Amino acid sequence: MSAVKFKSLFATAAAPLALLFSPLAFGQAAPAAAPAAVQSRPADPALWVVKDADTTIYLFGTVHVLKPGLSWFDSAVKTAFDKSDTLVLELVEPDPATMQGLLVKMALAPAGSKPIAEQLPADKRDAYLKAMADIGVPPAAFDALQPWVAGITLSVAGLPKLGYDPNSGAEKVLTAAAKDSAKPVIGLETAEQQLGYFASMPNPLQIAFLASAVEDYPKLGSELGKMIDQWAAGDPEALGATMNEGMRDTPELAKILLADRNARWAKWIEERLQKPGTVFLAVGAGHLAGADSVQAFLARDRVKADRIRY
Repeated sequence: MSAVKFKSLFATAAAPLALLFSPLAFGQAAPAAAPAAVQSRPADPALWVVKDADTTIYLFGTVHVLKPGLSWFDSAVKTAFDKSDTLVLELVEPDPATMQGLLVKMALAPAGSKPIAEQLPADKRDAYLKAMADIGVPPAAFDALQPWVAGITLSVAGLPKLGYDPNSGAEKVLTAAAKDSAKPVIGLETAEQQLGYFASMPNPLQIAFLASAVEDYPKLGSELGKMIDQWAAGDPEALGATMNEGMRDTPELAKILLADRNARWAKWIEERLQKPGTVFLAVGAGHLAGADSVQAFLARDRVKADRIRY
């Protein structure tokens, strides 16, 4: 998978825990330039509903990190949220101490591992060091960790310099709104599960991912911007097509990060339909796009997800 597509996948589909890597990601990153005046930009991301006689489940695709000023939490999205009794996310953020404990448990490299720069192909080493310098993170900070940690950090740590704010991400906004309205918030997965998707990768796959991340690091802004434009336009077909462009090379990663999880979440929705109530389920927009979307797995079990037009 092209690293640009893979890194953009974090914004639209993959683990939001990537944004919890502070200080490795945001805490030590080079500070962003002083922001210009924020102009509001309308957005109408896609929204679906699954329902029966006494249960309503809204399906909303999120982007895990956005630029300030994108106006999406209004209109039909806000109406659906306000009607809901419960907010369901991919992950409920653990506290920093818990996250650090999980990283120590799951991200440490085996004893005797070479420094990450030495594990990379020779033609990627200088670019790796340059990318780390660009985000303001000492490469040695990763030498005791598995390569996937460096790959994820490269996927998010440069975003503030491009104008993205992790606090503007959809999950942050929805979680704050749920707290204000005293709605319970539950997660489909745990941080340990999400870390496990990456920690279980064989080392050669981790190195290949990191090498691609290094190669395509300069292109992240343009590709991520394209995917966010498709999300804001409410065009899941285009978003799915864009994501699929980069999944042909490593279908095993797409299976782990998208298809298998979508199948499990579809089953969760089907089971939740057995209980009355109204739920607002918000997962990365990439999970609601493409041939292996959550809706596609629901359809295989003859459960219909209707697009809400607004």
